[in-house]
Amino acid sequence: MKYALVTGASRGLGRAIAIRLAKDGFYVIVNYNHSEEAARQVLEAIEQSGGCGELMRFDVSDAAAVEAAVEAWEAAHPEEYISVLVNNAGIRQDNILVFMTDEQWHSVLNTTLDGFFYLTRRLVKNMMTHRNGRIVNVSSVSGLKGMPGQCNYSAAKAGIIGASKALAQEVAKRKVTVNVVAPGFIETDMTQDIPLDEIKRVVPLGRIGKPEEVASLVSFLASDESAYITGEVISINGGIG
Repeated sequence: MKYALVTGASRGLGRAIAIRLAKDGFYVIVNYNHSEEAARQVLEAIEQSGGCGELMRFDVSDAAAVEAAVEAWEAAHPEEYISVLVNNAGIRQDNILVFMTDEQWHSVLNTTLDGFFYLTRRLVKNMMTHRNGRIVNVSSVSGLKGMPGQCNYSAAKAGIIGASKALAQEVAKRKVTVNVVAPGFIETDMTQDIPLDEIKRVVPLGRIGKPEEVASLVSFLASDESAYITGEVISINGGIG
C-alpha cells in the first residue's frame, strides 16, 4: 500500500486531488482543520469509488499539532511511511497593502509557508530513508506574477516556489522529487468572490479551469512516470502569461 497525504483536502483543489490519488491506488490521508463534515464527504467519495483512506485533523500552521498527528499515525503504521505529500492547504485574506492588518499578513503566510515547513520537514525524513518520495506543492499564478490586493498571498505562494526549488536539490540524491503546480483561476470556493466572467476574457482558452484538471497534473507528478522531473514549477492557467 502506498500512502499519500493531502493537506486542506476537505474542499476545492484538495478534495479533487485526494479523490484522484485514491483512484490512482493510493491510500489517501485527508487532512482538514475545521470542516469535518466536508472531509467526511471526501472520504465517502473515495470509498464509493473503490478507494481507501482516512481523516487526519490538524492545523498545518501549528508545529505541535503537526508533530502529534504524524507521530500518532506512524505509531499506528509502524511498517509504513507516507511517500506522497501534497501541500495544498492555504487561505486568502485579500486587502491592499496599505490597509492590510498584521493578522491578515501572518495568517496567510503561516498557513502556506509554516504549514509547508512543519509537515514537509517531518515527512521527508522517511522518504529519504526509503529512497522514494514525491512532494507536490500548490502555488498560484499569484506567486508567479503577483496580484493586486494579494501581497500576503502572493508572498506566500512565491515563497513556496523558492523553498521547493531549494529542497529539490537537497533531496534529489535520495530519489525524492519536489515540484510545484501553479494554478490560475480554478472553479473553487476560493474564487467565488472573483468576477469569473470578466476573467474569462483575459484567459486565452476562454474559460475557468476545473479542480479535476489540476488534480490530473498532481497525479502525474506523484507517479513513477515523473521520476526525472524535480524542482519545476508547472503552470496550469489556460494560457495566462
